[in-house]
Amino acid sequence: MAQPMLARLREKHPAIRIEALGPPWIAPVLRRMPEVDEVIEADLRHGELQLGERWRLGRLLGARNYDQALVLPNSFKSALLPFFAGIPERVGYAGEFRYGFVNRLHQNTKAPMALHYARLSEAPGREPAQPLPATILRSIPEASAAAAAKFGIAGAYCVLCPGAEYGPAKRWPYFADLAPMLPLPAVLLGSAKDADACAGIPGLSLAGKTTLDEAMDLIAGAAFVVSIDSGLMLVAAALGRPLTALYGSSSPEHTPPPSSAAKVLWLHPDCSPCFQRECPLGHFRCMMELTVEKVRAAIEFPS
Repeated sequence: MAQPMLARLREKHPAIRIEALGPPWIAPVLRRMPEVDEVIEADLRHGELQLGERWRLGRLLGARNYDQALVLPNSFKSALLPFFAGIPERVGYAGEFRYGFVNRLHQNTKAPMALHYARLSEAPGREPAQPLPATILRSIPEASAAAAAKFGIAGAYCVLCPGAEYGPAKRWPYFADLAPMLPLPAVLLGSAKDADACAGIPGLSLAGKTTLDEAMDLIAGAAFVVSIDSGLMLVAAALGRPLTALYGSSSPEHTPPPSSAAKVLWLHPDCSPCFQRECPLGHFRCMMELTVEKVRAAIEFPS
């Protein structure tokens, strides 16, 4: 969702060098973005201040003499690193007492996430030109073939992504009914936390058994992908795979799959989007009423 921002920076300043800092579980995605020259991994844990670690890393980054830092999260602690690094221009949204730590402040107004980040590539108050640049991740056919061979996948296959770390309200309950109706064997992908969501679905479950790079390689080699709103859904879209994206408690207006090869299914009942981890009303209509027949009819099968 932040890649269009990077593409805008590259368009405006072709000679710019862009380095991205992120946790190890994000780094493989960053390395596949053509706009990124170098990825710096930092194991800064969610929900922890780690002030000493941020100070040490900030001083190391200061030796790189950056001109500008764009701080994507809204948290106070995320603004500490560029401040400790002495980066002269620190760009981000106002929030969590960041005044001074972020010194080119944007006001946070409601927008789809890609536009939300792309605004940081412009002066505060100025809108980026639209349409935004496409989201594209690099893929290597040989790597896809190697990943398929490693896990014993022979021939054409499809990928199903049933899990979402955010919570069960995003999950579509009928993947086990859909899989036998598909013309290709299914490979189930996700993290170890998604193993329960994959349980009972006919196919090869690799939840928690692949690296993120391997998961991306398998998605890149798939004939088509069916996914709920998740990180892997966005990866499938950025890899250009035929994609059927299923939404319930979340909104494709907020986090759409950035691809012309994607189809979105969203019933949009009155209570959706609620953005809750569990259905607050108990009926789960947004997903329960999205039938297998509707999803199967939307999938573009290979000829």
